[in-house]
Amino acid sequence: MFRSGISTLVYAVATFVLIAPFFCASATSTPQAVEATPEYNLYFGDLHAHTSFSDGLGTPADAYASAIEGGADFMATTDHHYLLSDEDWEETKLIASQFTDSDFVAIAGFENFITGWGEVNVFNYPEKNMGVWDSGYKGIPHPTALPTFYDILTAATDAVGLWTHPTWAYSKEFDDFAYMTESRDQGIGLCEIHNYGNWEYYGWIDDEPSFQKALDAGWHVMPAANSDTHADNWIVGYECRTVLLAESLTDENLYDAMVARRGYATIDKNLRLDFELNGEIMGSILPAPAAKYAATIHIEDPDHIPSDDITLVEIISDFGEVVATLECGATTVDWTVTLKSHDARYFYVRVSTASNVPGEQGLTAWSAPIWTGL
Repeated sequence: MFRSGISTLVYAVATFVLIAPFFCASATSTPQAVEATPEYNLYFGDLHAHTSFSDGLGTPADAYASAIEGGADFMATTDHHYLLSDEDWEETKLIASQFTDSDFVAIAGFENFITGWGEVNVFNYPEKNMGVWDSGYKGIPHPTALPTFYDILTAATDAVGLWTHPTWAYSKEFDDFAYMTESRDQGIGLCEIHNYGNWEYYGWIDDEPSFQKALDAGWHVMPAANSDTHADNWIVGYECRTVLLAESLTDENLYDAMVARRGYATIDKNLRLDFELNGEIMGSILPAPAAKYAATIHIEDPDHIPSDDITLVEIISDFGEVVATLECGATTVDWTVTLKSHDARYFYVRVSTASNVPGEQGLTAWSAPIWTGL
């Protein structure tokens, strides 16, 4: 039986054709397929948070315990690498291993500051110092620091990076998301589209244009909604969540989901979202462009209360173009629509609801894109 907030999505391995309801009630559902089929569960958590091991409150143990109390499936502590001592880094990894079991994954990550270019959360990397030139916030940006960082990250097998608060002044949108190569693209899996810390302390900062800029620069990344909390309120103090689609709740499977861009961002703590294009799930790259695309979308808020009504669903394509819209007013939405080819390189879903209205925009969730293969 799944704990609250987890649902099961079942797809055929070869074709990713949906052969079970979007959100099955139990893991005991048996798909009728010839080939073995992975069951992708929705796992809710936070991939950006701080503790007293850098400039926050509490310890990693406090953070993981609070996340469990709040019903999260996973929690990452990502203390600033330049404030995180070697001893505290080793202790963070040890604590994370102690809190990880079949019901919860504790992730030891770090936020790597690259002078003048921004900060990137790094996961599944053994050390907390990647050797990139760094002279602090007021240092002069080194012209090769950012591409060097990407190369170091890419060279580390199975490591994955998350661009944090890209619209923040110090991030400079990572030099307009330059330096992309096919190999470097493998190292960055996520980009924050919502950062609660910026929202709370600096007012609403819309990171979606930065996310779109990264996509239009050729990067393959999924959106993330994280807290960036420096307080002792991990998970229980905010509703934003990064949701990862994985076969089971293990650190290895969650890292795999990040690398595969398989998930979505939401500022409603339990909003469920499924998006397919021509039978492929979010995060996929289609084998070849098509003349038309069949988009299938299922959205559900399990609270089923009017304040969580889904009011607008949009399909977004290159350069922020809205290519399809559905106005609605319910807590469950099923929508199938055909999109004609217009040389689009990607599509993603954007959801607005009656609640969670930062900046009076109503924006609540964003799916990972599905790329057309163009």
